[in-house]
Amino acid sequence: MSVQKNDEQSREPSRPSRRAPLIAASAVVVAAVAVTAVVGLTGGDGRSTDAANGPVAEVSTYADSTKAATVLDRPFTKPDLVLTDTKGQKFDLRERTKGKPTLIYFGYTHCPDVCPLTMSNIAIAKKQLPKPDQEKLQVVFVTTDPERDTSAELAKWLPAAGDPSFTGLTGDFSAIQAGARQIGIGIDPPKKEKDGSVVSMHGAQVIAFSPTTDQGYVLYGEDTTVDDYAKDLPKIIKGENP
Repeated sequence: MSVQKNDEQSREPSRPSRRAPLIAASAVVVAAVAVTAVVGLTGGDGRSTDAANGPVAEVSTYADSTKAATVLDRPFTKPDLVLTDTKGQKFDLRERTKGKPTLIYFGYTHCPDVCPLTMSNIAIAKKQLPKPDQEKLQVVFVTTDPERDTSAELAKWLPAAGDPSFTGLTGDFSAIQAGARQIGIGIDPPKKEKDGSVVSMHGAQVIAFSPTTDQGYVLYGEDTTVDDYAKDLPKIIKGENP
């Protein structure tokens, strides 16, 4: 889970942030164990869950630790989210991205480092794709700070931080939190401290969804580089394992 503290009026890249990995990715690779790694508590249906009753990633312990991508043994179902896009229009995530290669990230525009870097890395890698593939790829940024991240704010921020084609979504925080939990990402309500700074906590992982199954089958951490995305996106677009 990414823990980021920032002043409401400042977005200085040098401002430090404290980060801890998404609970779902905490046991991506466990050497010499020949069983599937399951992170979290087990729910009644046998699927792993976190403390907030959301599913967590299940990954093979034979995963290649040299790769940025973690291919999940048990993919996530796409979040059931109906939010508002940058044009103020209703956006049904499942319906609008059905059958399309889709990257989903939860973050916020006042983030001093990880969120804009992630969007920038994806945008630069996307530009290296052939034009037809660029048009196929869907990148969805869901705010974790909807009180400040209005449709208008997302419409200004996304083109600068990433790409004008990226979809920005905002809405009710409880709905966003529940949607994030469906793919193993924990987020907490932003908290304003006495000094006026705002603390936002959210999982900083990108989940890639296949165009053939609409399942979230690949997870990327916050340290994923432009080169990592550029190498993997052609396969993601085809629904193949990177």
